[in-house]
Formats: sequence, C-alpha cells, structure tokens
Amino acid sequence: MCNNAVVKENTDSLLTIAQLLDSVNGTIIGHSYNASSFLFTSVVTDSRNVTKNSLFVPLIGEFQDGHKYIPQAIEKGASVIFVARVSYESDKDGYEELCEKHPDTALVLVENTLHALQQAAGRYVEKFPSLIRVSVTGSSGKTTTKEITASVLRQKYNVVCNKGNLNSETGLPLSCFEIRREHELALLEMGMNRENEIGEIAETFKPQYGAVTNIGTAHIGLLGSRENIAREKRKIFTYLDENGVAVIPAEDDFADYLCEGVKGRIVKYGKSVKDNGIEFVSDDGIDGTTFRIDGVTVHLSIPGKYNFNDCLAAVELGRALGLTAEQIKAGVEAVQPLSGRSHILKGNYTILEDCYNANPDSMEKAIEFAGSVKFSGKKIFVLGSMLELGDESSEAHKNAGIEAVKGEADMVVFVGKEMIAGYKAAESMKQEHKNLRLEYFENHGHEDMNAIADLIKGFAEKGDFILLKGSHGIALNRLVELLNGEKGVS
Repeated sequence: MCNNAVVKENTDSLLTIAQLLDSVNGTIIGHSYNASSFLFTSVVTDSRNVTKNSLFVPLIGEFQDGHKYIPQAIEKGASVIFVARVSYESDKDGYEELCEKHPDTALVLVENTLHALQQAAGRYVEKFPSLIRVSVTGSSGKTTTKEITASVLRQKYNVVCNKGNLNSETGLPLSCFEIRREHELALLEMGMNRENEIGEIAETFKPQYGAVTNIGTAHIGLLGSRENIAREKRKIFTYLDENGVAVIPAEDDFADYLCEGVKGRIVKYGKSVKDNGIEFVSDDGIDGTTFRIDGVTVHLSIPGKYNFNDCLAAVELGRALGLTAEQIKAGVEAVQPLSGRSHILKGNYTILEDCYNANPDSMEKAIEFAGSVKFSGKKIFVLGSMLELGDESSEAHKNAGIEAVKGEADMVVFVGKEMIAGYKAAESMKQEHKNLRLEYFENHGHEDMNAIADLIKGFAEKGDFILLKGSHGIALNRLVELLNGEKGVS
C-alpha cells in the first residue's frame, strides 16, 4: 500500500485526495502513484460512460462485477477508481501490476464500492453548507412531484435536481455530484427497491425539507407490507432539524405514522385540508385541474386527481421555501407532462400515455381517471403487466381487470404474461357488461404491438380516447407512433 503523503491539492477536483480518502476510509494501492496529479471531475458507475478524469466506481451485482471493466475504464481516461477489498484480495498481484503500468491513475482500496460512492457523495455535499436540500419520495407520483416542485422552486432559486429517475442507491449519489457552486438548492427524488435504501441515501444527502406522495404497494413484493414501506419512506425525514419541514399527504392512511418522530414543522396537504389558502376550482378532465392559492387562480395542465394531489405537495414545498402565490402559479403553469407520465397526445386518437411505470396504486388511479373522463367517442384501455410485484402479482392483476371493467371502457386490451389474471377476472364479469370487448396478448414484442395497433384501428374511430398503462418493461409507449403516426415497430 502507498503511504498517502500530504501533497498540494488540486482545487479543480470534485474532492481532494485527502477528502476522498477520509470519507471512504480508503488507501491507495501500489507505491508508484503520482499523488500530485490527483483529479476527478465526474463520477460514473458504467465504464461505457467514463471520460477523461472520471472517478469510476465498479459495482458488484448479482450477475455482474464492474471490476472486470477497470482496464477499459483506465484506457478511456479514468483518473480515480474504487476497488473493493474482496476483489483486491482475490488478485493482489494483478492490481499491483496495474498500478505500476498506470501511475497517474489512483486505485483506491475500499471495503464496499457502493458504500464508498455514497460516502464520497455525502462528503461532496458537505462542501456546500449554504445549499438548501430538498427531497421527494413515495410509492407513486414522486417523479411528477419532483418535476412540478423543480419548476416551482426555479421561480426563486438556482435549482439542480436528479436527471431522469436517478433516485436509487447509486443514482442519488451520482446526482449529488452534479451540484455546483452556483446552485442554491438541490432537489433530489428518492426511490427504493430494498430495505433501508431510503435510509442510506438520506444519510448521503441529509435533506432539510422532504415530501412523501403516498404509501402504496409499489415494491410490496420486496418489502412485504405497506407498514414496512411506510417505515422506509419516512426515513426521508431523519435529518430534518427544527427548522426543516415535512410535507405529508393528509388523506393517506399512514399520515399520522409518517409524522411520528419528525423534528421539523409538519405540513399536511390534500383536497381535504381546509383553511390553508388552497381552493379546488374544477377538474378539467384531460386538460388538467384549476385551483386557487391565496386567491390566485392556477391551472395544472397534467390531468388526473392523483397528479393534482402531487401538485399540492409541490405547492407546500414552495410555500415552505418562501415563494409567493404568483411565483408558485408561474412554476405550476410552466410544467409540461413528461413523456410516458400522464402525457396527453392528440392525433388520430386522444391518447393518455402513462406507461413509464406501473404499480397497483398508479394502475387503479389511471383507470379511475380514464373512466371519469367525459368523452363523446369510444374509450379503449390498453393495460400492460405490472412488474416486480412478487407474491402480490396475481391478486394485483386480477384487481386491475376488475377495475378496468368498472371503468366503462368499450374495449380493454390486456398485455403481458402477468395480465392473464386481469383478463380472466374481466372475462368473469362479462355477463354484466356484454358490450365490452376484451382482448389478451401474452407477448409484448414487435409483432404483437403491430397486431394490437391494427386491432385498435379496426375498432376505434378518429378522436377516440385510448389509455396506455403498464410497466416500462412492457413498452406500451411503442403504440403511440403506431396509432398516431404512420410507422410500424421495427
């Protein structure tokens, strides 16, 4: 091992050598490293994204070990690389030889590369003591809430937030490294796929303001119960002090549980909350929702009651951070639906594209909204499988089929192996809804997507309403071009 001697620090580096080694309790492998050249200006976990002066973090997964890509990362210009002790111990000579060949690349020995990534990101965030730190989590709606909140907060602050859905145990730390000195506020969404993931990334970012959208059944197959999910989600509030604010959904049956132990101020939101200066005006169907904040009329263009509720969380975060009603109005009205998330597209048909993600809660809400839309033409629901539900999968898909029948559609198309339970449940109710047409496609490959599009075109008329809802892996978004465009799926 190298004696990590004190050297002149490079101020262009995201972290100095001393800061990095201290944060991850790491040591540099080998004796030939030129410490005066230490510098990294980006952080990546995928060797394909390595550029000159990247810190490459090779992760060890169930089926893949990123350490095997270390030589390629060095060739592409990685200047710093984490090495897990288990990998180093298995090939000490190989790593020592690698160090001799590349004395300008720092190989940093750590116990666990994922934890080292989180620890380094946490140390990086500490470099910005005046930065306002805000987070959003929930079983569904968190990305929409984050996007509305970001648009609102940008009316007053220079904001940095997660790109896409980089909200996980790896995504959030990577997002932390996007913070720069000019940013006044960081808004980071927090997701989870396992126990204590929220706890770990909350420790990395330490949010001062937090919002929960809801406690649903997303990932219930991994955590076992809604109680366990609520226990995890409320860890977003762990680092709030008495000056912080926790924004909590009043109508969620876990609202009181989420409030327990919160040190900061608690603000509850929802249509049922009175005397808070927010007044619901009208549900405008596919055109969104109109409401008032302290007498100021605001229009949210994203449709659905559930998206309006997410908007109310954003409103309360904006208020907590000192924005005026006029500033909040400007932020809300600047929001455009993200592709695949409650996105209305008008062409040959009016399509509600909501197929970036799906769980039992969001599926039910999407069907409920589609059923409530006042529409003169036909309604067609295309429902794709909800993935990663574990033991709850069959029952959840059965319920989706039941809800679909209740949704007053003219035709429902079920897509994906898991959706057979939904199709069978709907078929069992057919006697009560004899005019409802039901179809099932086990596969969601290119051939079946074209067949589904042809089926709909043969049934629907120009301007009819179509709901596309399913998990991202089912890729129902491919139907958009097939239905509102001319091209087939290639």
